[in-house]
Amino acid sequence: MVVARDIDDLPKNDANYTALTPLWFLERAATVHPTRRSVVHGSRHYTWHQTYKRCRRLASALSNHSIGLGNTVSVIAPNTPALYEAHFGIPMAGAVLNNVNIRLNASTVAFLLGYCSAAVVIVDQEFFSLAEEALKIWSEKSKSFKPPIVIVIGDENCNPNELRYALAKGAIEYEKFLESGDPEYKWKPPEDEWQSIALGYTSGTTASPKGVVLHHRGAYLMSLSGALIWGMHEGAVFLWTLPMFHCNGWCYTWTLAALCGTNICLRQVTAKAIYAAIAEYKVTHFAAAPVVLNKIVNASPEEAILPLPHVVHVNTAGAAPPPSVIAGMSELGFRVTHTYGLTETYGPSTVCAWKPEWESLPPEQLARLNARQGVRYISLEGLDVVNTKTMQPVPADGTTIGEIVMRGNGVMKGYLKNPKANEEAFANGWYHSGDLAVKHPDGYIEIKDRSKDIIISGAENISSVEIENVLYSHPAILEASVVARPDEKWGESPCAFVTLKQGVDGTNEKLLAEDIVKFCRSNMPAYWVPKSVVFGPLPKTATGKTQKHLLRAKAKDMGPVKMSKL
Repeated sequence: MVVARDIDDLPKNDANYTALTPLWFLERAATVHPTRRSVVHGSRHYTWHQTYKRCRRLASALSNHSIGLGNTVSVIAPNTPALYEAHFGIPMAGAVLNNVNIRLNASTVAFLLGYCSAAVVIVDQEFFSLAEEALKIWSEKSKSFKPPIVIVIGDENCNPNELRYALAKGAIEYEKFLESGDPEYKWKPPEDEWQSIALGYTSGTTASPKGVVLHHRGAYLMSLSGALIWGMHEGAVFLWTLPMFHCNGWCYTWTLAALCGTNICLRQVTAKAIYAAIAEYKVTHFAAAPVVLNKIVNASPEEAILPLPHVVHVNTAGAAPPPSVIAGMSELGFRVTHTYGLTETYGPSTVCAWKPEWESLPPEQLARLNARQGVRYISLEGLDVVNTKTMQPVPADGTTIGEIVMRGNGVMKGYLKNPKANEEAFANGWYHSGDLAVKHPDGYIEIKDRSKDIIISGAENISSVEIENVLYSHPAILEASVVARPDEKWGESPCAFVTLKQGVDGTNEKLLAEDIVKFCRSNMPAYWVPKSVVFGPLPKTATGKTQKHLLRAKAKDMGPVKMSKL
Protein backbone atom coordinates (compact mmCIF):
# COMPACT_ATOMS: atom_id res chain seq x y z
CA MET A 1 0.00 0.00 0.00
CA VAL A 2 1.36 3.40 -1.05
CA VAL A 3 1.45 5.94 1.76
CA ALA A 4 0.29 9.38 0.65
CA ARG A 5 2.75 12.14 1.38
CA ASP A 6 3.16 15.85 0.75
CA ILE A 7 5.16 17.24 -2.19
CA ASP A 8 8.07 18.00 0.17
CA ASP A 9 9.66 17.03 3.45
CA LEU A 10 10.36 20.56 4.65
CA PRO A 11 10.31 20.76 8.46
CA LYS A 12 8.89 23.34 10.84
CA ASN A 13 11.51 25.61 12.37
CA ASP A 14 11.71 28.73 14.52
CA ALA A 15 11.62 30.96 11.46
CA ASN A 16 8.42 29.58 9.92
CA TYR A 17 6.34 28.31 12.83
CA THR A 18 5.22 29.59 16.20
CA ALA A 19 2.38 28.60 18.48
CA LEU A 20 -0.73 30.72 18.03
CA THR A 21 -1.57 32.93 21.02
CA PRO A 22 -3.51 36.20 21.39
CA LEU A 23 -0.78 37.54 23.71
CA TRP A 24 1.17 38.91 20.72
CA PHE A 25 -1.75 41.26 19.97
CA LEU A 26 -0.84 43.35 23.00
CA GLU A 27 2.82 43.70 22.03
CA ARG A 28 1.78 44.82 18.55
CA ALA A 29 -0.78 47.36 19.86
CA ALA A 30 1.90 48.90 22.09
CA THR A 31 4.24 49.15 19.09
CA VAL A 32 1.74 50.50 16.54
CA HIS A 33 -0.31 52.83 18.75
CA PRO A 34 1.67 53.41 21.95
CA THR A 35 -0.13 56.65 22.84
CA ARG A 36 -3.66 55.62 21.90
CA ARG A 37 -6.03 55.07 24.81
CA SER A 38 -6.29 51.38 25.61
CA VAL A 39 -8.41 51.28 28.77
CA VAL A 40 -10.68 53.90 30.33
CA HIS A 41 -12.18 53.53 33.81
CA GLY A 42 -13.71 56.70 35.19
CA SER A 43 -10.88 59.20 35.67
CA ARG A 44 -8.20 56.58 34.97
CA HIS A 45 -6.94 56.35 31.38
CA TYR A 46 -4.17 54.08 30.09
CA THR A 47 -2.40 53.93 26.73
CA TRP A 48 -1.42 50.72 24.95
CA HIS A 49 2.22 51.40 25.90
CA GLN A 50 1.21 51.62 29.56
CA THR A 51 -1.07 48.60 29.43
CA TYR A 52 1.68 46.45 27.90
CA LYS A 53 4.11 47.50 30.65
CA ARG A 54 1.51 46.85 33.36
CA CYS A 55 0.78 43.38 31.99
CA ARG A 56 4.49 42.57 31.89
CA ARG A 57 4.79 43.80 35.47
CA LEU A 58 1.95 41.47 36.46
CA ALA A 59 3.57 38.50 34.69
CA SER A 60 6.92 39.30 36.27
CA ALA A 61 5.46 39.70 39.78
CA LEU A 62 3.65 36.36 39.45
CA SER A 63 6.85 34.69 38.24
CA ASN A 64 8.70 36.13 41.25
CA HIS A 65 6.26 34.17 43.41
CA SER A 66 6.91 30.98 41.39
CA ILE A 67 3.53 31.22 39.62
CA GLY A 68 3.69 29.86 36.09
CA LEU A 69 2.97 26.77 34.01
CA GLY A 70 0.66 24.42 35.89
CA ASN A 71 -0.80 27.12 38.15
CA THR A 72 -4.23 28.74 38.09
CA VAL A 73 -4.84 32.38 39.04
CA SER A 74 -8.44 33.20 39.94
CA VAL A 75 -9.78 36.72 39.51
CA ILE A 76 -12.96 37.97 41.20
CA ALA A 77 -13.67 41.40 39.74
CA PRO A 78 -16.12 43.46 37.69
CA ASN A 79 -15.13 45.21 34.47
CA THR A 80 -12.02 47.14 35.54
CA PRO A 81 -8.51 47.70 34.10
CA ALA A 82 -7.09 45.02 36.41
CA LEU A 83 -9.41 42.36 35.01
CA TYR A 84 -8.49 43.38 31.47
CA GLU A 85 -4.78 43.18 32.34
CA ALA A 86 -5.29 39.72 33.82
CA HIS A 87 -6.19 38.37 30.36
CA PHE A 88 -2.63 39.07 29.25
CA GLY A 89 -0.44 39.24 32.35
CA ILE A 90 -1.48 35.87 33.81
CA PRO A 91 -0.92 33.78 30.65
CA MET A 92 2.30 35.78 29.96
CA ALA A 93 3.58 34.17 33.16
CA GLY A 94 2.55 30.77 31.76
CA ALA A 95 -0.34 30.41 34.22
CA VAL A 96 -4.06 29.87 33.52
CA LEU A 97 -6.62 32.64 34.03
CA ASN A 98 -9.76 31.67 35.93
CA ASN A 99 -12.39 34.41 35.83
CA VAL A 100 -14.89 34.03 38.67
CA ASN A 101 -18.42 35.39 38.39
CA ILE A 102 -18.86 38.15 41.00
CA ARG A 103 -22.55 37.30 41.41
CA LEU A 104 -21.94 33.80 42.80
CA ASN A 105 -22.35 32.99 46.47
CA ALA A 106 -19.42 32.11 48.74
CA SER A 107 -20.00 28.35 48.78
CA THR A 108 -19.98 28.21 44.96
CA VAL A 109 -16.86 30.39 44.77
CA ALA A 110 -15.22 28.11 47.34
CA PHE A 111 -16.00 25.10 45.14
CA LEU A 112 -14.51 26.81 42.06
CA LEU A 113 -11.32 27.91 43.84
CA GLY A 114 -10.80 24.50 45.39
CA TYR A 115 -11.58 22.56 42.21
CA CYS A 116 -8.83 24.37 40.26
CA SER A 117 -6.48 24.65 43.27
CA ALA A 118 -6.11 28.40 42.78
CA ALA A 119 -2.56 29.46 43.65
CA VAL A 120 -3.43 33.16 43.59
CA VAL A 121 -6.73 34.98 44.15
CA ILE A 122 -6.94 38.53 42.78
CA VAL A 123 -10.10 40.19 44.10
CA ASP A 124 -11.71 43.60 43.68
CA GLN A 125 -12.10 45.42 47.01
CA GLU A 126 -15.91 45.37 46.74
CA PHE A 127 -15.86 41.57 46.69
CA PHE A 128 -13.12 40.93 49.23
CA SER A 129 -15.60 39.75 51.87
CA LEU A 130 -16.98 37.26 49.33
CA ALA A 131 -13.47 35.92 48.66
CA GLU A 132 -12.70 35.85 52.38
CA GLU A 133 -15.78 33.77 53.15
CA ALA A 134 -15.10 31.47 50.16
CA LEU A 135 -11.51 30.85 51.29
CA LYS A 136 -12.77 30.03 54.79
CA ILE A 137 -15.23 27.46 53.39
CA TRP A 138 -12.53 25.98 51.14
CA SER A 139 -10.08 25.66 54.06
CA GLU A 140 -12.69 23.93 56.23
CA LYS A 141 -13.71 21.44 53.53
CA SER A 142 -10.23 20.57 52.21
CA LYS A 143 -7.69 18.43 54.02
CA SER A 144 -4.89 19.65 51.74
CA PHE A 145 -5.77 23.36 51.73
CA LYS A 146 -2.84 25.59 50.84
CA PRO A 147 -3.67 29.28 51.29
CA PRO A 148 -3.36 31.12 47.97
CA ILE A 149 -1.67 34.51 47.60
CA VAL A 150 -4.45 37.09 47.97
CA ILE A 151 -4.21 40.36 46.04
CA VAL A 152 -6.82 43.11 46.41
CA ILE A 153 -7.67 45.58 43.63
CA GLY A 154 -8.36 49.09 44.91
CA ASP A 155 -10.89 51.31 43.15
CA GLU A 156 -11.40 55.00 43.89
CA ASN A 157 -15.06 54.60 42.94
CA CYS A 158 -15.67 52.28 45.91
CA ASN A 159 -15.81 52.59 49.69
CA PRO A 160 -12.21 53.08 50.94
CA ASN A 161 -13.03 51.13 54.11
CA GLU A 162 -13.28 47.96 52.00
CA LEU A 163 -9.70 48.37 50.83
CA ARG A 164 -8.43 49.17 54.31
CA TYR A 165 -10.15 46.07 55.68
CA ALA A 166 -8.58 43.84 52.99
CA LEU A 167 -5.10 45.22 53.61
CA ALA A 168 -5.54 44.75 57.36
CA LYS A 169 -6.35 41.10 56.66
CA GLY A 170 -3.00 40.65 54.91
CA ALA A 171 -3.99 41.07 51.26
CA ILE A 172 -1.42 42.60 48.88
CA GLU A 173 -2.58 45.77 47.14
CA TYR A 174 -2.69 45.22 43.35
CA GLU A 175 -0.73 48.35 42.40
CA LYS A 176 1.96 47.48 44.96
CA PHE A 177 2.11 43.97 43.52
CA LEU A 178 2.64 45.42 40.02
CA GLU A 179 5.42 47.67 41.32
CA SER A 180 7.32 44.55 42.36
CA GLY A 181 7.35 43.37 38.72
CA ASP A 182 9.63 44.28 35.84
CA PRO A 183 7.97 46.47 33.13
CA GLU A 184 10.50 45.07 30.62
CA TYR A 185 9.84 41.44 31.64
CA LYS A 186 10.77 39.10 28.78
CA TRP A 187 7.68 36.94 28.67
CA LYS A 188 7.60 33.81 26.55
CA PRO A 189 4.73 32.60 24.39
CA PRO A 190 3.56 29.02 24.95
CA GLU A 191 5.68 26.36 23.29
CA ASP A 192 2.50 24.49 22.42
CA GLU A 193 -0.66 26.32 21.33
CA TRP A 194 -2.67 23.51 22.98
CA GLN A 195 -1.47 24.90 26.32
CA SER A 196 -4.33 26.15 28.49
CA ILE A 197 -4.94 29.90 28.59
CA ALA A 198 -8.17 30.10 30.55
CA LEU A 199 -10.49 28.10 32.78
CA GLY A 200 -14.17 29.03 32.96
CA TYR A 201 -17.11 27.34 34.58
CA THR A 202 -20.55 26.41 33.30
CA SER A 203 -23.43 28.07 35.13
CA GLY A 204 -24.21 24.90 37.11
CA THR A 205 -27.89 25.71 37.69
CA THR A 206 -28.80 22.08 38.36
CA ALA A 207 -25.47 20.54 39.41
CA SER A 208 -21.92 21.46 40.32
CA PRO A 209 -20.33 23.72 37.69
CA LYS A 210 -17.99 22.03 35.21
CA GLY A 211 -14.57 23.56 34.56
CA VAL A 212 -14.16 24.44 30.88
CA VAL A 213 -10.51 24.49 29.74
CA LEU A 214 -9.59 26.69 26.73
CA HIS A 215 -6.31 26.75 24.78
CA HIS A 216 -4.18 29.53 23.27
CA ARG A 217 -4.93 28.43 19.70
CA GLY A 218 -8.69 28.66 20.17
CA ALA A 219 -8.43 32.02 21.94
CA TYR A 220 -6.34 33.42 19.06
CA LEU A 221 -8.70 32.17 16.35
CA MET A 222 -11.96 33.04 18.07
CA SER A 223 -10.84 36.55 19.04
CA LEU A 224 -10.05 37.33 15.39
CA SER A 225 -13.14 35.52 14.15
CA GLY A 226 -15.32 37.60 16.46
CA ALA A 227 -14.00 40.79 14.86
CA LEU A 228 -14.43 39.52 11.30
CA ILE A 229 -18.03 38.32 11.64
CA TRP A 230 -19.02 41.60 13.30
CA GLY A 231 -17.17 43.85 10.85
CA MET A 232 -15.20 45.50 13.66
CA HIS A 233 -12.67 48.06 12.49
CA GLU A 234 -9.23 49.14 13.65
CA GLY A 235 -9.55 51.55 16.57
CA ALA A 236 -13.04 50.40 17.62
CA VAL A 237 -14.33 51.88 20.88
CA PHE A 238 -15.81 49.01 22.90
CA LEU A 239 -18.08 49.52 25.91
CA TRP A 240 -17.80 46.69 28.46
CA THR A 241 -21.47 46.04 29.22
CA LEU A 242 -20.71 42.33 28.87
CA PRO A 243 -18.88 41.00 31.95
CA MET A 244 -15.27 40.11 31.11
CA PHE A 245 -15.71 37.15 33.46
CA HIS A 246 -18.33 35.74 31.08
CA CYS A 247 -16.41 33.51 28.62
CA ASN A 248 -13.44 35.94 28.78
CA GLY A 249 -15.70 38.66 27.44
CA TRP A 250 -16.53 36.42 24.45
CA CYS A 251 -12.81 36.78 23.54
CA TYR A 252 -13.21 40.51 22.88
CA THR A 253 -10.65 41.17 25.63
CA TRP A 254 -8.03 39.91 23.17
CA THR A 255 -9.83 41.27 20.08
CA LEU A 256 -9.53 44.88 21.29
CA ALA A 257 -5.75 44.53 21.50
CA ALA A 258 -5.63 43.07 17.99
CA LEU A 259 -7.60 46.06 16.69
CA CYS A 260 -5.68 48.60 18.81
CA GLY A 261 -9.09 49.74 20.01
CA THR A 262 -10.23 51.35 23.26
CA ASN A 263 -11.84 49.53 26.19
CA ILE A 264 -14.43 51.54 28.14
CA CYS A 265 -14.99 49.82 31.49
CA LEU A 266 -18.36 49.83 33.18
CA ARG A 267 -18.67 48.61 36.79
CA GLN A 268 -22.45 48.94 36.96
CA VAL A 269 -24.47 48.19 33.83
CA THR A 270 -27.59 50.36 33.56
CA ALA A 271 -29.42 51.80 30.59
CA LYS A 272 -28.49 55.30 31.75
CA ALA A 273 -24.77 54.42 31.99
CA ILE A 274 -24.82 52.85 28.52
CA TYR A 275 -26.43 55.87 26.87
CA ALA A 276 -24.08 58.24 28.73
CA ALA A 277 -20.98 56.29 27.65
CA ILE A 278 -22.10 56.26 24.02
CA ALA A 279 -22.42 60.04 24.09
CA GLU A 280 -19.20 60.73 26.03
CA TYR A 281 -16.76 58.21 24.53
CA LYS A 282 -18.25 57.79 21.03
CA VAL A 283 -18.72 54.06 21.64
CA THR A 284 -18.89 52.08 18.39
CA HIS A 285 -19.54 48.57 19.73
CA PHE A 286 -20.82 46.72 22.75
CA ALA A 287 -21.95 43.18 23.50
CA ALA A 288 -24.73 42.17 25.85
CA ALA A 289 -27.28 39.51 26.71
CA PRO A 290 -30.89 40.13 25.59
CA VAL A 291 -31.83 41.07 29.17
CA VAL A 292 -29.59 44.17 28.86
CA LEU A 293 -31.06 45.06 25.46
CA ASN A 294 -34.50 44.83 27.03
CA LYS A 295 -33.40 47.43 29.62
CA ILE A 296 -32.19 49.74 26.84
CA VAL A 297 -35.42 49.40 24.84
CA ASN A 298 -37.55 50.09 27.94
CA ALA A 299 -35.38 52.90 29.33
CA SER A 300 -37.22 55.98 30.56
CA PRO A 301 -36.78 59.36 28.80
CA GLU A 302 -34.64 60.47 31.76
CA GLU A 303 -32.24 57.54 31.21
CA ALA A 304 -31.98 57.60 27.42
CA ILE A 305 -30.00 60.02 25.24
CA LEU A 306 -31.77 59.94 21.89
CA PRO A 307 -31.40 60.13 19.02
CA LEU A 308 -28.10 58.26 19.07
CA PRO A 309 -25.18 60.45 17.91
CA HIS A 310 -24.07 57.67 15.55
CA VAL A 311 -24.79 54.05 14.67
CA VAL A 312 -23.81 51.73 17.51
CA HIS A 313 -23.15 48.07 16.74
CA VAL A 314 -24.50 45.57 19.26
CA ASN A 315 -23.66 41.89 19.56
CA THR A 316 -26.21 39.89 21.53
CA ALA A 317 -26.02 36.31 22.78
CA GLY A 318 -26.42 34.36 26.03
CA ALA A 319 -30.09 33.52 25.42
CA ALA A 320 -32.41 33.48 22.43
CA PRO A 321 -33.42 37.15 21.93
CA PRO A 322 -37.12 37.81 21.31
CA PRO A 323 -37.70 39.35 17.86
CA SER A 324 -39.56 42.22 19.55
CA VAL A 325 -36.41 43.20 21.48
CA ILE A 326 -34.27 43.12 18.32
CA ALA A 327 -36.89 45.21 16.51
CA GLY A 328 -36.98 47.68 19.40
CA MET A 329 -33.20 48.11 19.35
CA SER A 330 -33.22 48.65 15.58
CA GLU A 331 -35.90 51.32 15.89
CA LEU A 332 -33.66 53.20 18.35
CA GLY A 333 -30.77 53.19 15.84
CA PHE A 334 -28.70 50.26 17.13
CA ARG A 335 -27.41 47.73 14.58
CA VAL A 336 -27.89 44.33 16.21
CA THR A 337 -25.86 41.25 15.32
CA HIS A 338 -27.21 38.06 16.84
CA THR A 339 -24.70 35.37 17.82
CA TYR A 340 -24.90 32.12 19.77
CA GLY A 341 -22.47 29.95 21.64
CA LEU A 342 -21.51 28.42 24.93
CA THR A 343 -18.74 28.56 27.52
CA GLU A 344 -17.47 25.39 25.83
CA THR A 345 -17.05 27.23 22.49
CA TYR A 346 -15.20 30.33 23.78
CA GLY A 347 -18.52 32.18 23.85
CA PRO A 348 -20.36 32.93 20.59
CA SER A 349 -19.48 30.61 17.72
CA THR A 350 -22.40 31.10 15.33
CA VAL A 351 -23.77 34.30 13.82
CA CYS A 352 -26.96 35.32 12.09
CA ALA A 353 -24.96 36.68 9.17
CA TRP A 354 -26.61 39.72 7.62
CA LYS A 355 -27.76 39.57 3.98
CA PRO A 356 -28.24 42.71 1.84
CA GLU A 357 -31.53 41.38 0.45
CA TRP A 358 -33.04 41.60 3.93
CA GLU A 359 -32.85 45.41 3.84
CA SER A 360 -36.17 45.74 1.99
CA LEU A 361 -38.12 43.38 4.27
CA PRO A 362 -40.79 44.63 6.71
CA PRO A 363 -39.35 45.25 10.22
CA GLU A 364 -41.28 42.36 11.81
CA GLN A 365 -40.04 39.80 9.27
CA LEU A 366 -36.51 41.19 9.49
CA ALA A 367 -36.54 40.85 13.27
CA ARG A 368 -37.71 37.23 13.01
CA LEU A 369 -34.91 36.39 10.58
CA ASN A 370 -32.33 38.17 12.75
CA ALA A 371 -33.49 36.26 15.85
CA ARG A 372 -32.14 33.01 14.40
CA GLN A 373 -28.80 31.64 15.60
CA GLY A 374 -27.50 31.49 12.02
CA VAL A 375 -24.36 29.92 10.64
CA ARG A 376 -20.92 28.96 11.97
CA TYR A 377 -18.17 31.44 12.79
CA ILE A 378 -15.29 31.61 10.32
CA SER A 379 -13.02 29.72 12.73
CA LEU A 380 -15.53 27.02 13.68
CA GLU A 381 -15.08 24.19 11.20
CA GLY A 382 -18.21 22.18 11.90
CA LEU A 383 -21.81 23.06 12.81
CA ASP A 384 -24.92 20.97 12.29
CA VAL A 385 -28.31 20.01 13.68
CA VAL A 386 -28.59 16.24 14.02
CA ASN A 387 -30.98 13.51 15.05
CA THR A 388 -29.84 12.63 18.57
CA LYS A 389 -30.30 8.88 18.00
CA THR A 390 -28.78 8.45 14.53
CA MET A 391 -26.40 11.47 14.41
CA GLN A 392 -27.71 12.13 10.89
CA PRO A 393 -28.32 15.78 9.90
CA VAL A 394 -31.97 16.84 10.08
CA PRO A 395 -33.57 18.08 6.84
CA ALA A 396 -33.34 21.81 6.21
CA ASP A 397 -37.09 22.28 6.44
CA GLY A 398 -37.37 24.66 9.39
CA THR A 399 -39.52 22.22 11.36
CA THR A 400 -37.57 19.02 12.14
CA ILE A 401 -35.93 19.41 15.55
CA GLY A 402 -32.48 18.05 16.36
CA GLU A 403 -29.50 18.84 18.59
CA ILE A 404 -26.91 21.48 17.72
CA VAL A 405 -23.44 19.90 17.45
CA MET A 406 -20.08 21.54 16.77
CA ARG A 407 -16.48 20.62 16.02
CA GLY A 408 -13.24 22.43 15.31
CA ASN A 409 -10.68 24.80 16.82
CA GLY A 410 -13.41 26.80 18.53
CA VAL A 411 -14.34 23.95 20.85
CA MET A 412 -12.86 23.61 24.36
CA LYS A 413 -10.06 21.19 25.30
CA GLY A 414 -12.52 19.56 27.68
CA TYR A 415 -13.84 19.66 31.22
CA LEU A 416 -11.23 19.79 33.97
CA LYS A 417 -10.88 16.49 35.85
CA ASN A 418 -14.18 15.15 34.49
CA PRO A 419 -13.61 12.25 32.03
CA LYS A 420 -17.25 11.08 32.15
CA ALA A 421 -18.56 14.51 31.14
CA ASN A 422 -15.94 14.71 28.36
CA GLU A 423 -16.97 11.33 27.01
CA GLU A 424 -20.59 12.47 26.82
CA ALA A 425 -19.81 15.93 25.43
CA PHE A 426 -17.53 14.64 22.64
CA ALA A 427 -19.53 11.52 21.67
CA ASN A 428 -19.26 10.53 17.99
CA GLY A 429 -16.61 13.16 17.27
CA TRP A 430 -18.84 16.18 17.87
CA TYR A 431 -19.38 18.54 20.80
CA HIS A 432 -22.98 18.14 21.94
CA SER A 433 -24.54 21.45 22.98
CA GLY A 434 -27.77 20.12 24.48
CA ASP A 435 -29.66 22.83 22.56
CA LEU A 436 -32.51 21.78 20.29
CA ALA A 437 -32.92 23.58 16.97
CA VAL A 438 -34.18 23.42 13.40
CA LYS A 439 -32.29 24.09 10.19
CA HIS A 440 -33.96 26.42 7.69
CA PRO A 441 -33.78 26.02 3.90
CA ASP A 442 -31.12 28.78 3.76
CA GLY A 443 -28.90 26.74 6.12
CA TYR A 444 -29.45 29.04 9.12
CA ILE A 445 -30.16 27.27 12.39
CA GLU A 446 -32.73 28.42 14.95
CA ILE A 447 -32.91 27.27 18.56
CA LYS A 448 -36.26 25.98 19.70
CA ASP A 449 -35.29 24.98 23.24
CA ARG A 450 -32.92 23.29 25.61
CA SER A 451 -33.65 19.56 25.55
CA LYS A 452 -34.88 19.73 29.15
CA ASP A 453 -37.16 22.72 28.42
CA ILE A 454 -39.30 21.21 25.66
CA ILE A 455 -42.93 20.91 26.76
CA ILE A 456 -44.59 17.64 25.77
CA SER A 457 -48.34 18.19 25.68
CA GLY A 458 -50.57 15.38 24.41
CA ALA A 459 -47.58 13.86 22.54
CA GLU A 460 -46.92 17.20 20.82
CA ASN A 461 -43.55 18.93 21.35
CA ILE A 462 -43.99 22.62 22.21
CA SER A 463 -41.09 25.08 22.13
CA SER A 464 -41.07 27.33 25.20
CA VAL A 465 -38.92 29.81 23.25
CA GLU A 466 -41.60 30.21 20.56
CA ILE A 467 -44.23 31.05 23.20
CA GLU A 468 -41.85 33.45 24.97
CA ASN A 469 -41.21 35.29 21.70
CA VAL A 470 -44.94 35.97 21.37
CA LEU A 471 -45.28 37.00 25.02
CA TYR A 472 -42.45 39.54 24.65
CA SER A 473 -44.48 41.31 21.96
CA HIS A 474 -47.38 41.90 24.40
CA PRO A 475 -47.35 45.62 25.30
CA ALA A 476 -47.56 45.02 29.08
CA ILE A 477 -44.84 42.37 29.39
CA LEU A 478 -41.22 43.21 30.22
CA GLU A 479 -39.91 39.64 30.65
CA ALA A 480 -41.38 36.19 30.13
CA SER A 481 -40.38 32.59 30.71
CA VAL A 482 -42.42 29.49 29.90
CA VAL A 483 -42.10 26.04 31.47
CA ALA A 484 -44.09 22.83 31.63
CA ARG A 485 -46.76 22.43 34.31
CA PRO A 486 -48.37 19.04 35.02
CA ASP A 487 -51.73 18.74 33.30
CA GLU A 488 -54.36 16.08 34.09
CA LYS A 489 -55.55 15.88 30.48
CA TRP A 490 -52.45 16.58 28.39
CA GLY A 491 -49.66 15.40 30.68
CA GLU A 492 -48.01 18.82 30.48
CA SER A 493 -49.16 22.25 29.39
CA PRO A 494 -47.39 25.63 29.07
CA CYS A 495 -47.18 27.80 32.18
CA ALA A 496 -46.09 31.43 31.63
CA PHE A 497 -44.19 33.40 34.24
CA VAL A 498 -44.20 37.11 33.36
CA THR A 499 -42.80 40.38 34.69
CA LEU A 500 -44.81 43.48 33.84
CA LYS A 501 -43.34 46.71 32.50
CA GLN A 502 -42.97 49.66 34.83
CA GLY A 503 -46.16 51.71 34.92
CA VAL A 504 -48.47 48.81 34.06
CA ASP A 505 -51.30 48.40 36.58
CA GLY A 506 -50.97 44.86 37.92
CA THR A 507 -53.62 45.03 40.64
CA ASN A 508 -56.16 42.95 38.69
CA GLU A 509 -54.05 39.91 37.81
CA LYS A 510 -57.07 37.86 36.71
CA LEU A 511 -58.02 40.42 34.07
CA LEU A 512 -54.41 40.76 32.94
CA ALA A 513 -54.00 36.99 32.65
CA GLU A 514 -57.15 36.76 30.54
CA ASP A 515 -55.84 39.51 28.25
CA ILE A 516 -52.49 37.72 27.86
CA VAL A 517 -54.17 34.40 27.07
CA LYS A 518 -56.43 36.15 24.53
CA PHE A 519 -53.34 37.76 22.95
CA CYS A 520 -51.68 34.35 22.73
CA ARG A 521 -54.72 32.75 21.09
CA SER A 522 -54.48 35.38 18.35
CA ASN A 523 -50.77 34.78 17.73
CA MET A 524 -50.04 31.06 18.16
CA PRO A 525 -51.52 27.57 17.68
CA ALA A 526 -54.22 26.76 20.25
CA TYR A 527 -52.23 23.97 21.93
CA TRP A 528 -49.33 26.38 22.58
CA VAL A 529 -51.48 28.85 24.56
CA PRO A 530 -50.42 28.93 28.24
CA LYS A 531 -52.99 27.36 30.54
CA SER A 532 -51.48 29.29 33.49
CA VAL A 533 -50.05 32.80 33.88
CA VAL A 534 -48.02 33.74 36.97
CA PHE A 535 -46.89 37.32 37.69
CA GLY A 536 -43.68 38.40 39.40
CA PRO A 537 -39.90 38.84 38.93
CA LEU A 538 -38.04 36.00 37.21
CA PRO A 539 -35.24 34.22 39.13
CA LYS A 540 -31.89 34.71 37.39
CA THR A 541 -28.53 32.98 37.41
CA ALA A 542 -25.36 34.92 38.15
CA THR A 543 -24.97 35.51 34.38
CA GLY A 544 -28.50 36.89 33.99
CA LYS A 545 -30.13 33.77 32.54
CA THR A 546 -33.58 32.81 33.79
CA GLN A 547 -33.43 29.87 36.20
CA LYS A 548 -36.02 27.68 34.55
CA HIS A 549 -35.40 24.77 36.92
CA LEU A 550 -36.75 26.95 39.75
CA LEU A 551 -39.77 27.90 37.67
CA ARG A 552 -40.38 24.24 36.78
CA ALA A 553 -40.30 23.39 40.48
CA LYS A 554 -42.73 26.23 41.20
CA ALA A 555 -45.07 25.07 38.43
CA LYS A 556 -44.94 21.52 39.81
CA ASP A 557 -45.77 22.78 43.31
CA MET A 558 -48.83 24.53 41.87
CA GLY A 559 -50.22 21.08 41.14
CA PRO A 560 -51.64 19.83 37.83
CA VAL A 561 -54.00 21.82 35.65
CA LYS A 562 -57.37 20.22 36.38
CA MET A 563 -59.31 18.47 33.64
CA SER A 564 -62.41 20.37 32.64
CA LYS A 565 -65.66 18.70 33.70
CA LEU A 566 -67.53 20.25 30.81
